[in-house]
Amino acid sequence: MFATRFLAAVLLSPILALAAPAPFGIRVVDEATGEGVPLAEVRTVNDISLITDNAGWVAFQEPGLMEREIFLHIASPGYEYPKDGFGFRGVRLVPKAGESAMVKMKRINIAERIGRLTGGGLFRDSELLGKPTLLPNDSPVLGQDSVQGVRYNGGLFFLWGDTNVPRYPLGNFHTTAATLPADAHPSRSLAYRYFTDGDGLRKMLPIQGPGAAWMFGLHTLRGDDGRDILLSGFSVHRSLADRTQQGVARFDDAKGTFTVIAEMGKDEPWRTPRGVAIQHEGYIYFAAPFLHTRVPAKLADITNPASYEAYWLDPATKTFRWQREHGPTTEPLTTPEGKEIRLHTGSVKWNAWRKRWLFIGVQSGGKNDPSALGEVWYAESPAPEGPWGRAVKIASHPRYTFYNPVHHDFFDTDDGKTIWFEGTYTKEFSGNSTPTPRYDYNQLMYRLDLSSPALAPAH
Repeated sequence: MFATRFLAAVLLSPILALAAPAPFGIRVVDEATGEGVPLAEVRTVNDISLITDNAGWVAFQEPGLMEREIFLHIASPGYEYPKDGFGFRGVRLVPKAGESAMVKMKRINIAERIGRLTGGGLFRDSELLGKPTLLPNDSPVLGQDSVQGVRYNGGLFFLWGDTNVPRYPLGNFHTTAATLPADAHPSRSLAYRYFTDGDGLRKMLPIQGPGAAWMFGLHTLRGDDGRDILLSGFSVHRSLADRTQQGVARFDDAKGTFTVIAEMGKDEPWRTPRGVAIQHEGYIYFAAPFLHTRVPAKLADITNPASYEAYWLDPATKTFRWQREHGPTTEPLTTPEGKEIRLHTGSVKWNAWRKRWLFIGVQSGGKNDPSALGEVWYAESPAPEGPWGRAVKIASHPRYTFYNPVHHDFFDTDDGKTIWFEGTYTKEFSGNSTPTPRYDYNQLMYRLDLSSPALAPAH
């Protein structure tokens, strides 16, 4: 009798699945723009937590909570929903199958979060609700760390560090890469074309021996044949503190991987490509966090540690100068209120609209700040190496981390008035033990309108 009932249940299950009611859609939007807010939490009184997808949608379908009034807490980093009389920030809704509701939030961040660029399920809830999706939800990666991106031979080339994959917790720890066409833009979503081998992601720096291979300072030189030469610094780590190797690698178009072309001494980490690179007036500059190291833009110099220069504060004269004997000096930024901001990482790019060099970087530590490594700052300078004006905070990630931010100047729009930057969103180093589903350990993209009056103190 039991077997007969079980078989009947199995045979009927596809029919029951087809007859399942549609979810209730909840869309969280920016009250100023009407655009969906990614990374907004919708949480029930009994702590069922749902996170909006890139279009701002949540697909709500909870047995026992449908067709009745419920309260939903609403929260999102950099956004705010008003409190009620008891201090709760949320809404009362009656979720019904196939219907939807809109929740408007006020943006507190100056920068506007556009969405998650990497990982699976970018438009997961939109798909469940039958809404249009800009990309399929079948990414070959689930998490990616620390991006580098450059123009390369008529397209765009990207590198990431450690990469999580669906089939096992240990993914690719020898750098992952992908390309995009030259006209790709985050306003239309980014359909990365990953380098793969068989059914897995290709190891872009297939070195021998233990340790993770990380690549930074990605940049191009023009070759004698008129084509780009793609170069990157690399380091091999057994841990964050244990660097076993560093040097310069060159991309081999035929193999589709990087090859080590120079070993550099690991005891002086500034004498190698690192951070975010730019080319300016015959030099390659490396931001870590400021452009305080450089090397002549020639292959023979880039592979020679003795050719690297550092921007150093001479203690005798109290002035900065370029030299080759000492490592770079980095000073903190200062807020309009006179508070010093110690920095972790950042990028520096020239901006045609402001006619200034722009710095976007993340703060390191900071007593009583919302996060230890998630506060993002903006500053300007007339010269690539500084001095830097007053810094303005443009994004916050309370109790979470957002590190290694990169301003992609090739995405700038409106003649540079609108810029785009991304960084790694992760619970690591935050003290928060609860990862955000799908978003954790992935890249978040932000858009910044340089005409915003809130940036005036930095001008």
